[in-house]
Amino acid sequence: MEAHFYNVDIKWKNGRTGEMTSPELTTAVEIATPPQFPSGVEGIWSPEHLFTAAVASCLMTTFLAIAENSKLEFSDFTCKSSGKLDRTDGKFLMTEVILETTVVITHEEDRTKAERVLQKSEANCLISNSVNSKITMVPNIVIGQ
Repeated sequence: MEAHFYNVDIKWKNGRTGEMTSPELTTAVEIATPPQFPSGVEGIWSPEHLFTAAVASCLMTTFLAIAENSKLEFSDFTCKSSGKLDRTDGKFLMTEVILETTVVITHEEDRTKAERVLQKSEANCLISNSVNSKITMVPNIVIGQ
């Protein structure tokens, strides 16, 4: 497979806010300094949120591909994620992302397969494999409809 490029354009709007667009996408995302920092803005996506979202969304898309290839029958996938920003050696770093996944399967006999698919997804998530942050997955598999 050859290399792929994903293009993102950032334009400052005012204060501590800007707008993120991509020539490959149809929607823009407003971005800002998070409220924990001086002049930060509440209620707007921050780089820290986007970092956390990148890890969580990559886990989901990796799970979907592996589940399809493994023929895992499931009715729902959710992932609550929490990114930890901490100061290390005088620098702010995203030191950890905790991923609380829930996979809903229909049949108890698919539990082991679902666990394996989640483990493979965690191991093969290209974003998680590209960052230095500790990635912790807390899997939950439930029986449902």
